[in-house]
Amino acid sequence: MGALEVGQRLVALCNEGKNLDAINELYADGVVSVEASDSPDGTPREMAGIEAVRGKNEWWVENHEIHGGSVEGPFMHGDDRFAAIFHFDVTSKPMGNQRMQLHEVGVFTVDGGKVVREEFYYTMM
Repeated sequence: MGALEVGQRLVALCNEGKNLDAINELYADGVVSVEASDSPDGTPREMAGIEAVRGKNEWWVENHEIHGGSVEGPFMHGDDRFAAIFHFDVTSKPMGNQRMQLHEVGVFTVDGGKVVREEFYYTMM
């Protein structure tokens, strides 16, 4: 599966609310995930390995009430990278049950039919 097909599948699964399924199906064991900054709770900006990425995503789902969301893309960059735009309406438990709109760009690198790196750029309003 090339980057375009991986991107199409990732976007489709995320639009169905199956983000963890996307990780389980499309991510390499040694995937690297990079956030825009370290988390206030001390979670590092960069994490490596499929278990760390699964754990990060499981924590996010457990600590946010998701009211809705959508994903646009993929937007291709060469043969091995794509971007996707994520929109979420969430209430964050760690931020005092604050409701917010999250708009995030994810840039994904694919090798051997699997996501090997993801980087996120975002703002909260």
